[in-house]
Amino acid sequence: MISNITDKVLGSAAEWQNRMLDEVYPIVYMDAIHFKVRDDHRIVTKAAYICLGVDMDGYKDILGIWIGESEGAKFWLSVCNDLNNRGVKDICIACMDGLRGLPDAIKTVFPNVSIQSCIIHQIRSSMRYVPYKDRKIFVADLKKVYKAPNEEIALAQLDMLKEKWNDKYSNVIESWYINWDKLSTFFAFNEQIRKMIYTTNTLEGINRQIRKFTKTRTVFPTDDSLRKSLYLATEIIMQKWTSPISNWGLILSQFMIMFGDRLNKNEII
Repeated sequence: MISNITDKVLGSAAEWQNRMLDEVYPIVYMDAIHFKVRDDHRIVTKAAYICLGVDMDGYKDILGIWIGESEGAKFWLSVCNDLNNRGVKDICIACMDGLRGLPDAIKTVFPNVSIQSCIIHQIRSSMRYVPYKDRKIFVADLKKVYKAPNEEIALAQLDMLKEKWNDKYSNVIESWYINWDKLSTFFAFNEQIRKMIYTTNTLEGINRQIRKFTKTRTVFPTDDSLRKSLYLATEIIMQKWTSPISNWGLILSQFMIMFGDRLNKNEII
């Protein structure tokens, strides 16, 4: 009886994971959540990589969940190809946090995508190397960069940050310059869209909800057991998504100006 129920749930999960998707998504978020899984008499840490999309009507949808032990360009290429094979032809903005290999992979499959790395995670990463005595002042100076009204002023503030702090924290400053092309995408948009894309907090909130549903299991006996639990959790979470994002009409108007014909579903090839 239990086996039959499990098989039915796994069948539904597979059907959900392989369903066809929309041709274009204005925004997608990608992040990982980690679990302990038993594998050949070992307990290993595996990641569930979750992709959340915002569709043309402003509704959120979890596009898929992929389980793996390690990430990299090859893994992410398979994920992006999966999305493409299920009907996705274009993504305007992909929001992510330091997922190794993802930027190159997603650009290969969706060459026009704009990438926005999570500013909050970049800040947290930076602060690991700044001792407490300097932290308050450094954060205040750093805030002038990511809170700047436009990219030109942000770069000027970053140059000032370098001039002031480079002798002490050159590696921290350099990481902002190296990653600037992926950190600065949000400057092209108004405040409302900036709040949506400059961090992956939207998806991290979903991850916290998933944790609530899976907290009774410290170790999952198999990948299928984890997959079943994740599917059931996402089904419950998505049932609450009955309304579009607030003020979506105004947000979509901004996207139409920025991305034009790419958002006309009838013109997607």
